[in-house]
Amino acid sequence: MKKNTLILSASDVNLIVETYGFNKLMDTLIRRTTESIKAYDAEKTEIPIRSGFNYDINDPGLVEWMPVHKLGEEVVIKVVGYHPRNPEKLDLPTILSSISSYCTTTGHLKGLVDGVLLTALRTGAASAVASKLLAKEQSSVLGLIGCGAQSVTQLHALSRVFNIKKVLLFDVDTSTMTSFSNRIEMLDLNIEIKFSSIKDILNTSDIVCTETSIDVGTGPLFNNLETNDHIHINAIGSDFPGKVELPLELLKQSFVCPDFLEQAKIEGECQQLLDSEIGPDLSDLVKHKATYAYAKNKRTVFDSTGWALEDQVVMDLFLDLAKEYGIGQEISIENISEDAKNPYHFMLKSVPI
Repeated sequence: MKKNTLILSASDVNLIVETYGFNKLMDTLIRRTTESIKAYDAEKTEIPIRSGFNYDINDPGLVEWMPVHKLGEEVVIKVVGYHPRNPEKLDLPTILSSISSYCTTTGHLKGLVDGVLLTALRTGAASAVASKLLAKEQSSVLGLIGCGAQSVTQLHALSRVFNIKKVLLFDVDTSTMTSFSNRIEMLDLNIEIKFSSIKDILNTSDIVCTETSIDVGTGPLFNNLETNDHIHINAIGSDFPGKVELPLELLKQSFVCPDFLEQAKIEGECQQLLDSEIGPDLSDLVKHKATYAYAKNKRTVFDSTGWALEDQVVMDLFLDLAKEYGIGQEISIENISEDAKNPYHFMLKSVPI
């Protein structure tokens, strides 16, 4: 019995966003992400630390895989390439990826989806979930340190849960800052955009997102700079051993919430901290938000290294919408022989009578 695989190409993914509506899509993704994190049970969903290969032959980069096993339902694996020189050298995104879903009854590949946009969407949604619980409700000034692709979906997601009135920008590449307004035109936000310094961003922002491609061993992005006493930082860029964006002194003065603790201790800002200096993970925060409500009055950091649960949520959403709208292509991608015991069955000639 042949089984089809639903393939969603980049154009299919874009069509789903346009058909469903990108604001509605982000709202739905934030809601589903919150619900999935709240329902997360480590005994029913296995999520190991991601693994992969990193190299520095021609240019630094890595290819890694992020699996999640929802027992009795599916295995989702995202394979992602991170190559920080892509934009300047090849006009390609820093992050290229694909996400696949497998049936745990048969091993059948159920779906294969472009992961470039989905990764940006789920990263933004995760920041919105964490910020809603850690930042002050009246937050209106957003600081973006690093204005590349991730900054667009960070702003989009946060604008869905906060009344953002002003955005302060800093990037080492001036052209990336100057193009930011054009790149967010579709968001149709009534906001003031201002080029700034890291110092001013930390002094005046309610929420800050750091999403840079800083090299391993060259961080942090700043030292000995004061912040306001209620600042919330979504630290997006630290995703590799030795790669950090925030100074240790700031982390020690902050309530630090990792998305995935064991992974963050290896690759995130948490690699700088002792276990006793790290707060609850995102799942604990979502499940016990009343317990940690006091953190809204403190400096807080969401250490976002990327959690495979988020990939499962965003892929399932897109597969659901693809089926609802009839978008995508179903392909019999697996070589399933008419005789399950003979892989060469297709080569047998019928014998004439």
